[in-house]
Amino acid sequence: MDKPPVDQQNPLLELRRLTPARIALGRTGTSMPTTAQLDFQYAHAQARDAVHLPFDHAALGTQLAARGRESLLLHSAATDRNSYLQRPDLGRKLSDASAQSLREYAAAKPGGVDLVIVVADGLSALAVHRHTVPFLTRMEEQIEAEGWSVSPVVLVEQGRVAVADEIGELLGAKMVVILIGERPGLSSPDSLGLYFTYNPKIGLTDAYRNCISNVRLEGLSYGMAAHRLFYLMREACRRQLSGVNLKDEAQVHTLESEAGTDMKGNFLLSPPDA
Repeated sequence: MDKPPVDQQNPLLELRRLTPARIALGRTGTSMPTTAQLDFQYAHAQARDAVHLPFDHAALGTQLAARGRESLLLHSAATDRNSYLQRPDLGRKLSDASAQSLREYAAAKPGGVDLVIVVADGLSALAVHRHTVPFLTRMEEQIEAEGWSVSPVVLVEQGRVAVADEIGELLGAKMVVILIGERPGLSSPDSLGLYFTYNPKIGLTDAYRNCISNVRLEGLSYGMAAHRLFYLMREACRRQLSGVNLKDEAQVHTLESEAGTDMKGNFLLSPPDA
């Protein structure tokens, strides 16, 4: 009996050039090939490591200081990583000591600010380590152009998204944006999320926030993320709201728009008929 050819053409192989999704992996008998199985285990290990990687706030603070940016270090009510993972509610609020420290800072510098930038480890400190400084570099250019007053960058250990609302309220901020490590996927252990709130205060739900996700080199670029974030912030200042009532309609420059077609919204859609 003739053996089947070892290298059989798979029509799905062409798709692998377009996506990191695990497709067209092939098979050995009734199982995945060894290489594909090892790749999966490696990706899974990367995701687990990202969740448990300690937040190197000292190194991040040093990088910010080198750029002339002051930073404040706070801690959530989650005392360690285990309590953070098992008690999401503790990561959404500051510890008593951090809250008191922030009140004292705000009392020493009354008047509030336009914008507070919070950086929290979330579920991937790796994402924060890799992307915070490059993204803040893009933000600084636009903040200066808008003329907004900004507080020191607030670094939060064991923080979740809602902790930014408490920080913004204590500092009397008009707006707050938190840069946080997102839940790692099997192809994206370093995805950074941005969550923006206008008029932040304790007790707000996700309905009052706008989210921009998957900010990383293989996902949404720093420039595009900053473009969308500043559109939301400008509109929030104009309309005095954020969340589900504030849609991301930032204009994305394409070949068609540069040629004179006014295209808004999803840049993947075809241009409107003339």
